[in-house]
Amino acid sequence: MADRKFDIRRLPGAGPLAILCFVLLYIPMAVLVVNSLNAGEQVSVWEGVSLRWYAAALQNESFLNAATNSLILATTAGLIATACATLAALATTRTRDFRGEGTVNLILNQPLMVPEIVLAIALLIIFAQIKQATGYTGLTYLIVAHSTFCIPFAYMPIRARLQGMDLTLETAAADLYAGRFYTFRKVTLPLLAPAILAGFMLAFVVSLDNVVMSEFLKSPGQDTLPTYLLGHLRRNLTSEIYAISALLLLISVLIVASSWLLTRKRN
Repeated sequence: MADRKFDIRRLPGAGPLAILCFVLLYIPMAVLVVNSLNAGEQVSVWEGVSLRWYAAALQNESFLNAATNSLILATTAGLIATACATLAALATTRTRDFRGEGTVNLILNQPLMVPEIVLAIALLIIFAQIKQATGYTGLTYLIVAHSTFCIPFAYMPIRARLQGMDLTLETAAADLYAGRFYTFRKVTLPLLAPAILAGFMLAFVVSLDNVVMSEFLKSPGQDTLPTYLLGHLRRNLTSEIYAISALLLLISVLIVASSWLLTRKRN
């Protein structure tokens, strides 16, 4: 009898286990969204559906300042991480195998393997000395930290796209005496653009949702959305916090979904 292709759905208990995982993952999110629509003052008492807390959040100056910081930080860190990831992906895929290639990949992916709190503490020690020597306490420290942490997230889809690209068009351009930069600009970059955009989106959402790095390295007055929410959770849980969390969840879902649509395999 011919061997049948392995199908995980045939394993005993795979279906119920998958359903349980989805329930554990998405029920808390559903509860969050429902509570953000509560018209009442008290979180524990349901008083009907209302968007009043979303309106209150959009009029909250502290929330708007934190949101502005998060957008500036995530956009800048995402652009830097994507640029570095693109150059690294080109260097590791558009060249012959070289000694130390495994070490280079290990260094590029190290932020994924090292616990984030370890990286945050290491950067805190370094940045504290720089702050003491220069007196500068701007947002640059958070941008550098987030860019470093986000590089692997941008690197993975870009490298995967380069590895899956057919070299025929690039070879044909070289046969027609096109220079390397011209070939990259006219052939490689247009084919790579969806992966670059997807890498930026992943880096953006990772930076936007980051808590540990931001909490350790931020200076006074540099609250991001996650640290702002964390500070309020320590004091009091209100429906406005639910509304802000629901907005952050919506943004993250839209960005991740867009990234998936850009990188999914097309026939």
